[in-house]
Amino acid sequence: MKSKAEKQRILAVQRFHNGEKPESIWISFGKSKAWLYKWVGRQENLDNESWYCDRSRQPLNNANKTPADIEEAVKRVRLNLHERDLFCGAQAILWELEDMGISPLPSLSTINRILVRNELTLRRKGRYEPKGTKYPALPFYFPNDTHQVDMVGPCYLKGPIRFYSLNVVDLASARCGLYPSLSMKSDSIMDGLWEVWKRLGIPCRIQIDNAYTFSGSPRYPRSLGPLIRLCLNNRVEPWFIPKSEPWRNGTIERFNDLYQQRFLGKVEMLSEEDLKTGSLTFENRHNTTYRYSKLGGKTPLKALASTQVKLRFPDPEDDSLKDWRKQPTEGKYHLVRLIRRDLKLDVFGEKFPVPPELELEYVVATIDVKDQKLTISYDGKKVEQIDYIL
Repeated sequence: MKSKAEKQRILAVQRFHNGEKPESIWISFGKSKAWLYKWVGRQENLDNESWYCDRSRQPLNNANKTPADIEEAVKRVRLNLHERDLFCGAQAILWELEDMGISPLPSLSTINRILVRNELTLRRKGRYEPKGTKYPALPFYFPNDTHQVDMVGPCYLKGPIRFYSLNVVDLASARCGLYPSLSMKSDSIMDGLWEVWKRLGIPCRIQIDNAYTFSGSPRYPRSLGPLIRLCLNNRVEPWFIPKSEPWRNGTIERFNDLYQQRFLGKVEMLSEEDLKTGSLTFENRHNTTYRYSKLGGKTPLKALASTQVKLRFPDPEDDSLKDWRKQPTEGKYHLVRLIRRDLKLDVFGEKFPVPPELELEYVVATIDVKDQKLTISYDGKKVEQIDYIL
């Protein structure tokens, strides 16, 4: 069925061909001269019966449209990464396209639009609701409030060369620091953490797992491992996550996956020198180009700059605080532990009884080096304090 406007166009053209004065035609319809001659011309020039219908105003050519080959490349890379169970967000796709030599490279927003247009996004619906027992998570309001630290390895280069990587991530700014090491000896790992602090700054606290590299020998639970000594001598508080719960260090675990995918799986390295150079290159590339939605689309270094926080760095002219063998005289370190049905708190192998109301709850065991005390806290409140002679 024809609309009122279409009927007017047909009638106006008929009256024009019947010889009626043009001015009287367009005035009778409340239109302009241009309107009348537009439809007269349309009727004469179009060889079809639908000349009176509206045409789409969409331009035939869109100068800003993403080229078809770029869109296809984005889709192929996204599906390939997903099938290999690898990171497959816009940033990972952009890096993959860059490594493939695709030019011109689409922007992150363009890649996101392509993913949405082709229904290639997997997003959680609704707000995340934490479940289970309350966990004492650490704050990270500002850069270097909290670093998560982990060891990756053993990994292998062609040759073969076996190595480990000390990986560090600042929770607030998402900056990363890497230090490859050919051994797991304490002096090498502590040197690595010191070198990372020279680039990222010294944090207020670090969160780590219970690997002996970090906690020290289980035969001497009160001896203070090398990492604890290095931290306390530099006013850093170590926090040990519960045993067998690596997801508590979720940020560094996800970063380790990215490290495996985008560095170890991509960069060919044949020597220790290649490894050191490649690690620093990857660290710089991540901190200057990788964009995070949690940072509002900023890169880690842009996020750091936006806070205008003054960071604390090791004194370049004084390496005395680097000596992890020096016994600290003050400071605190913490262990987060889940109290099981035996009602025992495990502090690096030593067992301490706790009240029954703490069963299946997470508690924090804080060791004060200066006061030689162990304080057990639940939900931020002190439950018990005992002597703890180091």
